[in-house]
Amino acid sequence: MTLFDLAKKNVTGNFRSYLLYFLSMIFSVVIYYTFVSFQYSPEVQMGIESSNSLLNIFIGASVILILFVAVFIFYSNSFFTKKRKKEVGLYSLLGMRKKTIGKMLFYENLIMSAAAIVIGIIFGTFLSKLFTMLLLRLLDSAVEVGFGISPEAIINTFIVFLIITLCTSFNAYRLIYRFKLIELFQAEKEGEQTPKASLAPAILAILLIGFSYWLGFQSSSSDMELLLILGLYLVSIVLGTYLLFRFLTIYLLRFAQKRKSSYYRGINIIGISQLLYRINGNARSLTIIALLSAVTISAISVGYSFYYTNEVQAEKDSPFSYAYISSDKEIDGQLDKVITSDSLHPVIGQTEIPVLNVEGEVSNPLLQDYLEEGPVKLVSESTYNKALEILNLDGSVNLSGTEAVGIQPLLTEYSSADYEGHTVTLKTPGSEEKIRFTTMAEDRIIPWSYPDFSVIISDELFKDLAKQLTPIPIASYEVEDEKTTKETFDELNKLTEEGTQLSSYYETYRRGLETAGLNLFVLGFLSLVFLAATGSVIYFKQLTEAHEDKGRYEILHKIGVSKKETSATIRMQTLFVFGLPLIIGMVHGAVILKMCSNIFSALIGTNLTVPIAISVSGYIIIYLFYYLLTINSVKKIVMK
Repeated sequence: MTLFDLAKKNVTGNFRSYLLYFLSMIFSVVIYYTFVSFQYSPEVQMGIESSNSLLNIFIGASVILILFVAVFIFYSNSFFTKKRKKEVGLYSLLGMRKKTIGKMLFYENLIMSAAAIVIGIIFGTFLSKLFTMLLLRLLDSAVEVGFGISPEAIINTFIVFLIITLCTSFNAYRLIYRFKLIELFQAEKEGEQTPKASLAPAILAILLIGFSYWLGFQSSSSDMELLLILGLYLVSIVLGTYLLFRFLTIYLLRFAQKRKSSYYRGINIIGISQLLYRINGNARSLTIIALLSAVTISAISVGYSFYYTNEVQAEKDSPFSYAYISSDKEIDGQLDKVITSDSLHPVIGQTEIPVLNVEGEVSNPLLQDYLEEGPVKLVSESTYNKALEILNLDGSVNLSGTEAVGIQPLLTEYSSADYEGHTVTLKTPGSEEKIRFTTMAEDRIIPWSYPDFSVIISDELFKDLAKQLTPIPIASYEVEDEKTTKETFDELNKLTEEGTQLSSYYETYRRGLETAGLNLFVLGFLSLVFLAATGSVIYFKQLTEAHEDKGRYEILHKIGVSKKETSATIRMQTLFVFGLPLIIGMVHGAVILKMCSNIFSALIGTNLTVPIAISVSGYIIIYLFYYLLTINSVKKIVMK
């Protein structure tokens, strides 16, 4: 029998022992192959009109996925090899040379990896169609998805996992050289020492986390200040979270020990003591899981919020289905003919919106800072009211004299209080006119352009100013089913010149949908991988400790602890390990979302309740599955 034959016999004969590591590798291959196949999918490329953004998004996400999958496989491999130390020691005791044992471990890992890659690609091929359909559904694309195999994705996956396999195989090869024979036989008896409670680091953990939360609610006035806040936040949240698990948790468990009335009630003494015994080894992994969970929850919430509010944002950005600057009668006639001849999208209403661009100065410094880079855009009250009627919106205005109503700039949190009572001085070539704001309107009627400072004035004042300034006429059309006007938009785009500045609701909506849909899909996909992997890490950790604690549970059973009581302490310990990083991750995630709302202007004024609720619900469901799976597996180990 050759060494390779012995390795194959070991794999097939002890497959049950190798199953967890094998399944972890298959899961990693399936996820990576499924994701990479999107890059080469013709259906996905056909479904995305702005295909230039496709490659960059998927390449960036693929790099992140490779790093995470590599770490996950290395962790699974370390769990697997730790269980086999005694077996390796037995080979050495029987006289097998270390070099030979290392080769055998290398071959075993190579066999399992090759099988995992093949099985993972087969499963990934079927799943790729499902996920492709999901992606195209998010993009609202009608492209049909067929069954196909991507040779490029297979080669990409094979190369990546070949490199990872070689690295993990080399690590297994080094196993025999890293430990003495006696250490290999006593590996299962090794355990972490019970850490001592320390008040100073526990208090420091609270202070650092509190400081990071305070930073999360601060707004920055410059890029340098923003970088400083982000740097301090990152350092304080990471260090504070580690100290929380390493010292504050220990301190609280020690405090629970001192409460004799509850500590000696039932089997609390066993559960608390076990948590104290293992917490030192779990501190780093729980810290990473909590921080990764916070990033995952916040990322998927932000991604879903962009997708969830895309239609509303598109309506604010492009209120009318089509709008363009009317400058040439011949071109205007051609554009009008294309729009009105589209029988699939009949015109609901059309109007011309004259706009005056005037230099101005606002009495409110907050608004003046926004106005520094451009003119005030003036529209008359009658024009505004007519546009609202066509758009089927309420909120018509009634002005006289020098009264004015400000229109809320897009992506700002300005309210009526920022306008009421304040004035704006309009500077025309011949005179200056001071007008007073009565309130603020939220409904927009002209396409967005920066700076977005628009004001509604009375018809009388508009006529007077129009004698000194030339109004810019914006021809505006509202049509039915404006989300599906691709063909008409493409035809209009061919006719327009640079000065026409065509604005289309379809283009705005579609661009936002593709960007938000792709980001949501990528973030959701990566989040699913992260949650599954972190759940697996905790699962592996609990199984490792269950194997090591099996003898202790046997002693408890012999001294009279019932199976029901043993189950209760297992549930309590597992709930602690799963629940604590879950709670910490959700609280951290909420603060990160607050920071994101300060940084990303597109989130300003967005209601994140639904995205957060969906993200957290999915997170809890996945962790609940792992929690129940872990309890069941640990019970089988310790009660067998």
